[in-house]
Amino acid sequence: MDWQEIEAFLTLAEELHFGRTAERLHVSRARISQLIKVLERRVGGPLFDRTSRRVTLTPVGQQLREDLTPHHRGIHQAIAKAADAARGVGGVLRVGFSSPLASEMVMKIVNAFRVRHPDCEVQIREVHLSDPFGPLRRGELDIQLTEFPVDEPDLTAGPVLITDPKVLAVSSRHRLAHRETVSVEDLADELVLFISGMPDYFVDQLLPPYSPSGKPIRRSLTTRYWQELLTLVSAGQGVTLAVAQGARYYPRPDLAYIPIEDAPPLEYGLLWRTAGATVRCGAFTQTALDCVSGPAAPRRRRQLR
Repeated sequence: MDWQEIEAFLTLAEELHFGRTAERLHVSRARISQLIKVLERRVGGPLFDRTSRRVTLTPVGQQLREDLTPHHRGIHQAIAKAADAARGVGGVLRVGFSSPLASEMVMKIVNAFRVRHPDCEVQIREVHLSDPFGPLRRGELDIQLTEFPVDEPDLTAGPVLITDPKVLAVSSRHRLAHRETVSVEDLADELVLFISGMPDYFVDQLLPPYSPSGKPIRRSLTTRYWQELLTLVSAGQGVTLAVAQGARYYPRPDLAYIPIEDAPPLEYGLLWRTAGATVRCGAFTQTALDCVSGPAAPRRRRQLR
């Protein structure tokens, strides 16, 4: 059986559309029709029912698809495994994340990465904001998706993958709790609490030390734990900067999350040790870029040769 016939058949069985199949395989529609006809002659019966409106598998075609698919997948996995070994992508890749939103993105990337590089084991762990770079520097992680900016001489900041609007978290009893939005100027009269251990330049990006009118903003690095910080806020001991995901992942009846109208969104990007960059990190980064470039990007594209 010709490999091109198998590729054309399985792709058409997935797309059920000659035009999309031809586009995915980078050939003409006439070439797809020719390959399917040759295969049908080889089998001895029709594999697809074709009308002017739709293409469907015949029972024989459905059976052939079910029988071929695991073998086809196994061949691709064997080739990918050999390619990974040749490029050094095999082994273990340890990936970190720093927030629920980042964890969702990491899982999306990891799922696509495992398809592309089945011989590479991926291990995932959380990174706490109180020690944002420690796991990387101790060699416990190879790469992580974390809050930007990062300005560390021994670390390389990769591409920004996601952003999240900033919000103000306050007690439900706070004077601002019922506002639809707030501004940075509103924070000049507040004590703003932060997680301790975050770099000064990162805190400045979250919230500058002065309001737009020049009033100082009181900031305090209070605790190492996010849930404890939210509890302090709910108790009325201060307010804190958060992002929109907070209302989704940490909803509490004693807290209110208010959009900050004049604050830029928080960015999340990939980070790795400059001296510890590996082929696996590069492959993960490329997969991440493909995942954010469009919904169809993670799909493995077939191409006839």
